[in-house]
Amino acid sequence: MKPIVILGIFVADTAYRAERQPKMGETILGTSFVLGPGGKGSNQSVAAAMAGGRVHFITRLGADAFAEIAQATWAKAGVVPEIKVDHESYTGAAYIFIENATGNNAIIVSPGAAGRVSAQDVEDKAELIQSAAIFVTQLEQPILAAQRALEIARAAGVTTILNPAPAASLPDAMLALCDYVTPNESEAEALTGLPVTSVAEAKAAAAALLAKGVGAVVITLGDKGALYHDAQQTVHVPVVSAGPVVETTGAGDAFNGGFAVALAEGRNVIDAVRFGCATAGISVTRPGTAPAMPARAEIDALLAR
Repeated sequence: MKPIVILGIFVADTAYRAERQPKMGETILGTSFVLGPGGKGSNQSVAAAMAGGRVHFITRLGADAFAEIAQATWAKAGVVPEIKVDHESYTGAAYIFIENATGNNAIIVSPGAAGRVSAQDVEDKAELIQSAAIFVTQLEQPILAAQRALEIARAAGVTTILNPAPAASLPDAMLALCDYVTPNESEAEALTGLPVTSVAEAKAAAAALLAKGVGAVVITLGDKGALYHDAQQTVHVPVVSAGPVVETTGAGDAFNGGFAVALAEGRNVIDAVRFGCATAGISVTRPGTAPAMPARAEIDALLAR
């Protein structure tokens, strides 16, 4: 199988649990703290590697203790790092608040060195991108780097996936480079200006993205699963539940990693969406992001049920 190549960022997740977020100027006591690996691109790389993919991850790190966490995380999952060490910056970090009662989250990301990923960094990895079955990126690193990588992949006939997170306004020319765009509800609304609070509204937003030149759209809908839409079909794939929800932080990353693996293996796109939903469905039953990503055998067992 050709590799899956992912461009994105690594950050060290500093995850705090509490009954609620503090107000400005207020200090409250939390109920737990965990330091672990994060960043959408890194999480997606771990998810894809754990799900059975051959994964290469392109990013920048600082030369510090958080970079050591990154390298250990990738080694454990089987991700091949394609890293530039940036001695003028630091490895990124994220503040994650998790609400005890629901598992819902609020996040601040400071990308550090990965925020300095450049179009030249991407050019330096052009042959790797051109060799891929699937290329995946998001919007935590600079958009110009993501767009250049998509251009290189598209020119080589590589299947391209853009996970437009965090939400941002994107030029139609960049969207037209994407075989698949995979927003959640809020990201779909940011891209289209249309509300997404139901499956029907998701279909309207997906149609608007197709009109901007996207090949196909998968809108992830949390506990409502995912909606797939292209020029030929619209399919709502229900959530694949593996148990009670503990934390939703890495669910979108789990979905994208699993989705990329299934496409790389040649599965039809609806099966790939279902595979992604199963990957996410297992991940939310566990705390953390990269450490919550399921192994291939777990995904296969859940789908077999």
